[in-house]
Amino acid sequence: MTAAIYLSRYHLSVIVFDDGTSRAATIPISHNHAGFPDGIGGSELLERMRAQALTYGAEIVNEHVNALSQRGDEFLVSFGNHTLPARTVMIATGVINRPPAMPKGEHDEALRRGLIRYCPVCDGFEVTDKQVAVVGQGAKAFDEAVFLRSYTREVKLFLPGEHDLQPHQQARLTELGIHFESGPLKFEVEQEAILIRAGAAEYRFDSIYPALGSDVRSELVTCVGATLSNEGCIRVDDHQRTNVPGLYAAGDVVIGLDQISHAMGQAGVAATTIRNDLSERSPLVR
Repeated sequence: MTAAIYLSRYHLSVIVFDDGTSRAATIPISHNHAGFPDGIGGSELLERMRAQALTYGAEIVNEHVNALSQRGDEFLVSFGNHTLPARTVMIATGVINRPPAMPKGEHDEALRRGLIRYCPVCDGFEVTDKQVAVVGQGAKAFDEAVFLRSYTREVKLFLPGEHDLQPHQQARLTELGIHFESGPLKFEVEQEAILIRAGAAEYRFDSIYPALGSDVRSELVTCVGATLSNEGCIRVDDHQRTNVPGLYAAGDVVIGLDQISHAMGQAGVAATTIRNDLSERSPLVR
């Protein structure tokens, strides 16, 4: 939506494909997005940006793009039974969080109520001095537990698979007073807490943070030869260009800090680069 606002104000023809699966839309309320001292929900923020983009002439299509290809010096964007040509394409498909093993309805309700949280950078402040669990494996789970320890003394780490912590990581957790254990887990959403069953033990938490990784939605660009990182993120230069001329990327699908503000900054850079690159191909005059 940020890129659409910029590009429309550059008097360019812009179509946004939005399939309704934005990760930002799942945020109940954000308190660290600048300019909203009382916080703002992800859906409301997106709706405001959508209205702003439409004001300047952007077109928004609520469809899922299923293929991207090239024909000469243009791209072909395929959705449903339709194909649309485009001089440039910006990918902002983001990532999908891997949730804990629980029914989707219970997960979504817990997420809405703040019993499940995915971003300690975004909302670690909200769990200050509360009971918090991190659920995950390896270095990512370890790092997240240590990060959250700066907000509360009450942090526990659960490894749902086999124990995979290194000796130095175990020592660090012990030093910080972070209890950890491994083995199968069960989750139950209660009225005021989320319960974790680990063997015969039961623990109740104000919030849990799944640190189970995420899946990068970069599959569209592989068909046109864009380069990916080992994690599957789209590689871009300082101006958000991929290695494919005319193809750009921004947001969580690119390596960087997974934050709304960071994605918006990348989108502004990408949109301005698109405008300037198009002008070099054919001067933009009115």
